[in-house]
Amino acid sequence: MRPLAGIRVLDFSTLLPGPLATLLLAEAGAEVIKIERPGTGDEMRSYSPKFGTDSVNFALLNRGKRSIALDLKAAGAVERLTPLVRSADVIVEQFRPGVMDRLGLGYDAVSGINPRIIYCAVTGYGQSGPRAMTAAHDLNYVAESGMLALAAGSDGAPVPPSALVADIGGGTYPAVINILLALRERDRSGRGCKLDIAMADNLFTFLYWAMGDGLAAHRWPRPGKALVTGGSPRYQIYRTRDDRYIAAAPLEEKFWQTFCDAIGLAADARDDARDPQATIRAVAARIRDKSAEEWRDRLAGKDTCCCVVGSIEQALSDPHFRSRGVFDRQLTADGKAITALPVPIAAAYRGAEPAGYPALGEANALLDEKK
Repeated sequence: MRPLAGIRVLDFSTLLPGPLATLLLAEAGAEVIKIERPGTGDEMRSYSPKFGTDSVNFALLNRGKRSIALDLKAAGAVERLTPLVRSADVIVEQFRPGVMDRLGLGYDAVSGINPRIIYCAVTGYGQSGPRAMTAAHDLNYVAESGMLALAAGSDGAPVPPSALVADIGGGTYPAVINILLALRERDRSGRGCKLDIAMADNLFTFLYWAMGDGLAAHRWPRPGKALVTGGSPRYQIYRTRDDRYIAAAPLEEKFWQTFCDAIGLAADARDDARDPQATIRAVAARIRDKSAEEWRDRLAGKDTCCCVVGSIEQALSDPHFRSRGVFDRQLTADGKAITALPVPIAAAYRGAEPAGYPALGEANALLDEKK
C-alpha cells in the first residue's frame, strides 16, 4: 500500500503548478479527481504537440488521475459537488484570490461541509498583499524576486531561465510539502486548514546565498561577478574547440588543483584570488584548445566536478540515469507509450503499473456518489 492510499484529492487547478503537485500526490497513492470545464477542460489539453487526443504536456502532468467535467458557475454545481467535498481530504485550487469564494467553494464554505478538509490555494503572489490580484507568469515572479537579475547573457541583459523555477520550485513543491504537513497535523488535531502557497514568496529560498552576501557582508551580488553567477573561474562554462561546452565547478581547492593539472593550466594562472578574470581567460584558452569529447576523455576518472554540457535528448539515454530507472515508467495513450515524467517520489512509494491520463469527464459518475 502506498503512503497516500485512501486520500482523496479534488483538483481544481490547471496548467502546471497545481497539476504537477497533484501528480506527485497521485504517484504516492492518492486518488486525484480533476474538476474541469465542460467542452474544453484544462487549457493545457489544447496545447501541442499531441499525445493521444490531448497535448503531451497535459498527458505528462495528469497521468493516473480521474476527470469530472462540470460548469462551476451553473446552478446546482456546488450541490452536485457536495458529496465529493464531504468525502475529500484535500482540495487544490489555482484561481486568483476570491474566485472560489464567489463560486461557493471557498475555504469557509467548504470547511463548513468538511472540517477535515486541507485546502491548498496556489497563486503567484498569495492571498493578500498589493500584488495579490496581479496577472503574472513564472518570468515575472523570478524578475521581481531578484533572481532574474543574477542571470545575464554576454551582453549583460538578463536571460530567461530554462526551467520554470517559480511554478515548480515556488509552487508545486511547497504545495506538496505543506499538504503533507497538514495531513500529519490533522492526524493529531482532527481538523483541516487553508494553505496559502505564493510562488513569488517561495523563490527567496533559492536566493539564500545572495541574501546572505548582501545582508551580512553588504556585498549584493551582480551577474557575472559573484561566485555562482560567472565571477569565478571555479564555477564557469567554457567553450570547446568544436563549439560545445564544459561545465566546470571545481570550487574546493583539491578539485581546483586537480582540474588545473588536467587541463595543463600554467602555475601563474592558478591563483584565481589575485585576478579572477585573468584566470578565467587562461582556463578558457586551454579548454578552447580541444574538443568536448577530448576533454571528456581527459577528465574521466578525475575528481574535478566538471562535465560536458549535454542535451535533454542525450540525458534521456544517459547510462547513469538509465541504470537508476529514472525513465523506466511509461505513459500510455491510444496504444502508444512514451517515457513518463520522472517525479521526486521515492520508488518504494510509487505504483509500478503504466498509467494513462483521463479523458475529459470520464469520471462524471462520481458526482452521483452519496458519501
